[in-house]
Amino acid sequence: MTADAPSSETPDRLRADMVAALTERGSIRSPEIATAFARVPRERFAPEAPLEAAYSVQDVVVTKRDDVGRATSSISAPWLQAEMLEAAGLFPGAKVLEIGSGGYNAALIAEVVGPAGLVVTVDIDPFITERAGRFLAETGYPQVTVVLGDAEDAADGYVPVEGFDAILVTVGAWDCPWGRLLAVGGRMVVPLVFGTITRSITFVREGDGFVGLDPTVCGFVAMQGAGVHPHQEAVVADGGVRLTIEGGPELDVGALDRALTSSRVEAWTGVTVRRGESFDSLNLWIVTMDESFGMIWRDWERDGGRVVEPATRWYCPALITPDSFAYLTLREAPVDGGAGERGWELGWELGVHGHGPGGAELMRRLHGHVRTWDRDWRGHPGPDFALYPAEVAVPVPAVGRVFAKRHTRLVMAWA
Repeated sequence: MTADAPSSETPDRLRADMVAALTERGSIRSPEIATAFARVPRERFAPEAPLEAAYSVQDVVVTKRDDVGRATSSISAPWLQAEMLEAAGLFPGAKVLEIGSGGYNAALIAEVVGPAGLVVTVDIDPFITERAGRFLAETGYPQVTVVLGDAEDAADGYVPVEGFDAILVTVGAWDCPWGRLLAVGGRMVVPLVFGTITRSITFVREGDGFVGLDPTVCGFVAMQGAGVHPHQEAVVADGGVRLTIEGGPELDVGALDRALTSSRVEAWTGVTVRRGESFDSLNLWIVTMDESFGMIWRDWERDGGRVVEPATRWYCPALITPDSFAYLTLREAPVDGGAGERGWELGWELGVHGHGPGGAELMRRLHGHVRTWDRDWRGHPGPDFALYPAEVAVPVPAVGRVFAKRHTRLVMAWA
C-alpha cells in the first residue's frame, strides 16, 4: 500500500473502502484478516469484473459457467470470505487446506499464515487451477500449492504430519469427508448442504465427532466429482420455475408442469413478519419436520407471466412430491408493534400456495409447519449441529433430524 491517498477510481481506494465496510459490518474482526484484505489485489483474480464489482462487499464474481449458463466457479462475496476466514481461527505458521480454488482466498490465507505456514488449494477443474496458479504467482504468492484433483482425496499427499490446522471449503459440499485430515484443535469451515439448504458451519472436534458452530446462511456453486449433490430437479414453465429436492421418489416433470398451470389452492396462516425481518429459522424448522422439503426457484426473466409468487426472491421453501407441490408466499398485512402513531406498520403475512392433485394436502402440512414454528420456535436461536463419521452411532435428538450422507451423519437438534 502506498503512503499517498489514492483517487476514488483506483484499486487501492476501492480495497481500502472494502476493508472499512467489512470492518463496520463486523465481518472483519481481527487486524490479521483486515491486513490480508488490504494487501491482496482482488481485481487481479477477477479480471472479467469491473473494478467496482470486484470490490463490492456483497457481490460474487462468476469466473466460469456451464453450457446452460449456471456458475461452476466463482470468487465469493468479500463479506462471506471474511466471515469464513475469521471462523477458521488462522494464525501465523498454520497449515491450511482449501477445497475449491480460484486463487484470491488462498492468497488471503497465505497473508495470514505467513512464510512459516502452508497453504494447499484443490480444485477439480484444470481451467481453475491453471488460472489460480498463474494469478498467485503474478501477485506474489508462489508458495501456495495448487492441486488439480477431486476434493475427496486430492489433498491426501499434502497432509502435514500432524494434520491441517484449518480446512476451508469454498464450494457447496453435500458431504464432509475431510475430518480425518484435521489436526487436534483444528477447525473445518464448510458450506454444508442438507435437504437443499446450505449453511456455512464451523466444525470443531468433540469426542467421536464435531460440534457445529455459527451456522451462516450462504450460497456456493455446487461441488463436482465424487462429492456431487444427490438431488433431483424439475424445470417447468419453460424454464421459469425450478423445483429441487434431495432424494425421494422420482419427480414427474410433465405432471409438475401441468400442476403449475392448473388451478391452485391457497391458505393464509395469520403469521406476520415485518419488512426486512428474517424468518430463516422457518426453513430449518420445515426441513426438520418434513422429508418432502425442497426449494422452488423463480427465474425472473423467464417467468414473465408470474406463474408463481414465492415469499423470497430467488429460492423459497416448498414441499414437493412427484406430481404436486406447495410453497410459501406473502401478502401485505398490518404488523403489530410498529413505530407509527397507530401502533402498527405494514408488513407481510405468510401464506401457502398448493398445486397438483396432492397440492391441498401439501398446503395443509406446510401451513401447519408455519403455525408451529410461530408458536413454539420463532424466538428460538435455532438448532444445534453436530457431525459424525458414518460408522459412529449418533445420538437421535428428541426434536430434530439426522441427515445420512456417504461419509458422515449430520445431526440437527432443537432444544
